[in-house]
Amino acid sequence: MSADVRVARIVAVPAERAWQVLTDWERQGDWIPATRVRSTDGHQVGGRIEAWTGLGPVGFLDVMTITAWDPPRRCEVLHTGRVVRGPGVFAVDPLTGNRCRVVWEEHLALPLGALGRLGWPLVRPLATSGFAFALRRLARRLDASPE
Repeated sequence: MSADVRVARIVAVPAERAWQVLTDWERQGDWIPATRVRSTDGHQVGGRIEAWTGLGPVGFLDVMTITAWDPPRRCEVLHTGRVVRGPGVFAVDPLTGNRCRVVWEEHLALPLGALGRLGWPLVRPLATSGFAFALRRLARRLDASPE
C-alpha cells in the first residue's frame, strides 16, 4: 500500500517563474516548514537532493534522486531514504493570463509495516494539510516577488 498525497495551487505568475522558485532547492525551507535542503547537480536527471525535516536533532533525512527533469514543467524524484521511500513529482502547468498551477504529488511506501498501514488514515489529512500549507507559502512568496 502506498501513501498518496496530491495538492495543487494556482499562482499568479508565469510557469517559468514558479518553476524557478519551486526548484531552488536550497531555498525550499523558505516555504516548506521545518525543512532544510541541499543538492548536488539538482537540475538534471541523476541529481541528488537531501532534505532534513524536523526541529533541531529530531526529524528525518529525505534523500532523493531526480529521475525526470523537464523544465519548466516537471521534476520527478525517487525518495530513497530510511523513512521516506517512493516517487514524488513537482509539476507546473501554464494557464492563461500569466498564471500557472503548481502540483505536488507523493506516492510513498508506508513505513512501519502494519502499524503504518493502520495509521495512514489518521496521518493522511495531516500530510495533505501540511503540503497545502507549504504551497500557500510558496504562492505568497511568488506574489511578494513576481520577478
